[in-house]
Amino acid sequence: MVYPLVTVSIPVYNCEKYIERSINSVLKQTYPNIEILLVDDKGNDHSSDVIKRIQSEYPEKIRIIEHKSNQGLSIVRNTGIDHAKGEYLFFLDGDDEIVPDCIEELYRLISETHSSIAVGEMIAKNTFKNIEYKIFPFNHSLKSLKENDIVFEHFCNGTWPVSACNKLLRVNFFRHNKIYFVKGLYSQDELWSFQTALKLDSIAFLHKPTYLYYLHGESIIFNKTKRNFENHQAIVEYFSKAYNEVSSIKKKHILKHLIIFKETTLTMQWKFMKDDSIYWKQNYKRLQKAPSLSILDYFSFFYSINHKKKNLFQNLPVSIGYKLFKWRFER
Repeated sequence: MVYPLVTVSIPVYNCEKYIERSINSVLKQTYPNIEILLVDDKGNDHSSDVIKRIQSEYPEKIRIIEHKSNQGLSIVRNTGIDHAKGEYLFFLDGDDEIVPDCIEELYRLISETHSSIAVGEMIAKNTFKNIEYKIFPFNHSLKSLKENDIVFEHFCNGTWPVSACNKLLRVNFFRHNKIYFVKGLYSQDELWSFQTALKLDSIAFLHKPTYLYYLHGESIIFNKTKRNFENHQAIVEYFSKAYNEVSSIKKKHILKHLIIFKETTLTMQWKFMKDDSIYWKQNYKRLQKAPSLSILDYFSFFYSINHKKKNLFQNLPVSIGYKLFKWRFER
């Protein structure tokens, strides 16, 4: 049997405590034809020393690409897309790991279904409480999706996670369609997944855990700042631009996606920065510039009651919207 080369791309940035565990999980894969591409983004710890030591032990399996200066995760991901030698690409973060048959199972699925992407389930390992649980679940009734309109509809309905990690990708699909991560965005996966879904022709779902996502004190999910929420505003602008360029049916799906994304943005900002009410109100007003439901849309069965309620809450006068939001989340 022929096993096409799979590139596993790992960002290396201030992860000296975790990177060896991450690399070892790839070295232990049952799939026989893997290259490990380590993209050194010039942090300020000893990660570079760690990966160079490991590469000296496995020179035939590991390549290192060193950025001249810190570029950020988006550029690191793009380096993976551009420099992967494999027919397939898999993103793994430097503080996470994958199960031993991850690549084998995802390759089997993507090959059987002739899909451009195969995605597995993800397990969170909460190091604070020492517990494990599934995160970013997807619809278990689905095996695969074909045709772009169907794929895009399911994406906007939240059928699968937006994370770039834990997906086996056909590299040429992304190069051919010029789908790359936008430089400087902290929430780059959200926008990249949206732009992927706009073009994606097929995706398959593996109903078993393949990825272990570690939650610890340095995890991005626990360390959101004003810059993160400025990024969310930028992402909404990209959504809005796409809305103005697509077909009428895709416009409707984008509206659904926008409503949920706005709600997530406002909720997260409240959680991490609720003492800064002026900034929350400012962003609430800024989000109102994006497309939203019209009065006629409230008479349409296309949108759920939940979508209509959230859209209403998002488009009130600022002072009323703030009081209502505060009441909803502090009662």
